[in-house]
Amino acid sequence: MPSVSALSGPKRAIGPALVGIWSAAVGLAPTPQSKLLVLAPIPLGAVAWWTMLRPERWLALYFFCSLLLPPLPFPIGNAGIHVAPLVALLGLLAGTLRFAEWRTEALSQSRRLVSLFAFFFLVLLVSVAFAAIYSGWGVALESLARVFLFGIGVYVFIYTLAGPREEGSDSFAFARLLFWIALAGAIFGCVDFYFQLPAPAGYAAQYVWLAKGAVRRAQGLFYEASTLGNFCAFFLTMILVAAFPPAGRRSQCVLSRLVLIPGLLIFTSALILSASRASIVTVIVASCAFLYMRRVAVKRVLITIGFSLAAAAAVVSLILPEFFSHYRTRTFGSLQYLRSAPDSVLSGRLTHWSRLADFLLQHPWHVLFGIGYKTLPYTTYLGAPVVADNTFLSLLIETGILGLAVFILLNGAILRTAFRAARSSSGRASFFGLWIFCFWCGELVQMLSGDLITYWRVLPVYFWVLATAARESSDRAGAGFH
Repeated sequence: MPSVSALSGPKRAIGPALVGIWSAAVGLAPTPQSKLLVLAPIPLGAVAWWTMLRPERWLALYFFCSLLLPPLPFPIGNAGIHVAPLVALLGLLAGTLRFAEWRTEALSQSRRLVSLFAFFFLVLLVSVAFAAIYSGWGVALESLARVFLFGIGVYVFIYTLAGPREEGSDSFAFARLLFWIALAGAIFGCVDFYFQLPAPAGYAAQYVWLAKGAVRRAQGLFYEASTLGNFCAFFLTMILVAAFPPAGRRSQCVLSRLVLIPGLLIFTSALILSASRASIVTVIVASCAFLYMRRVAVKRVLITIGFSLAAAAAVVSLILPEFFSHYRTRTFGSLQYLRSAPDSVLSGRLTHWSRLADFLLQHPWHVLFGIGYKTLPYTTYLGAPVVADNTFLSLLIETGILGLAVFILLNGAILRTAFRAARSSSGRASFFGLWIFCFWCGELVQMLSGDLITYWRVLPVYFWVLATAARESSDRAGAGFH
């Protein structure tokens, strides 16, 4: 029988042999990209192990990757592959391994909202079959991918609401982390516009036409400028809620005013540079909802909003005078010509909506089941692809009356949950509830001019705030009950 030392020799040789093979593979890789792929398992494995050690680390990593990393330059999809969905898979694994730590009572307390999220996801999933029938398997696979991208936000909501939590975890601390990540993204959006940096792997061709030529609108690290604008509107709503805490709760402020003031300037500047008029409407509606909910002095809020707009406008006009002149003319022109030339003001949306309405009149049976989620911009079933630029209309045609009805009920449940949290005696529940309630009021208005549920990189952030509001509210109710 061989001795132990005789057996240990070959085992000790395996390690150097593997290292040698790996080094040879790196050396033989023909391109820098392929060399990185060969080297990737080592750092990725270390990051995955570090992430799995704490229950909320994958969320922090996901938001960092989703908001601050561009797509990878691989020809997959119309925007390239992104690492954020891979982190979401890591989060799914984390939730599975910690299954015993899930809190079923939190799910039962928000049963209606959780059920509607799950039902809406199921409706989108079933619609993929109709995408295959009417548009072919290629479009159906793209539809399926977008369903799962929306599902990331649903999972983030459920995990945040009822998933494992570390003892003593602080929702305000995580919100501060989100704020700094978002601020970095907004700063990059401003820098990106000023220097016109090379666009990420995939991007929508959205330009502002100035005297010197076409200038790409600020999109930051997102696929399109409207996503950046919507994202800035969300954090401007956060700043508004944080800047006016209830009387006696200033000690519970999530951020100091020394941070809120430059944040207000940066997010407003990025919103202006994105040239998204609909996102401005979102901020206005959110501000009105805040005034209704908080009952603070209107004069104070208007002065704060007016000062921030004036400061951001002054900075943009000083650095980019030609763009600001164009932006001002376009914004006020939209108000001036809305009645006389509404289709031009709405960038041709009325023409698209009329075409989709004609399709439904000629094929009314599609109202029952739809033609497949997110197929309108890619299918030739209507004769040529068409962008609906309206969340409700696109859902009616793509998922049928059932999908639209469930979506409307889901939005009602979101507002109801947020409203209850905003009225909670808990400072944290009130902050997160008011934040998402005010923003979601504006979001529903912006959905009339855009397909916002396809903004998969920012939707999970919104749903995290919603879940945190529901969780903090239920935790407070449970503590009071006991």
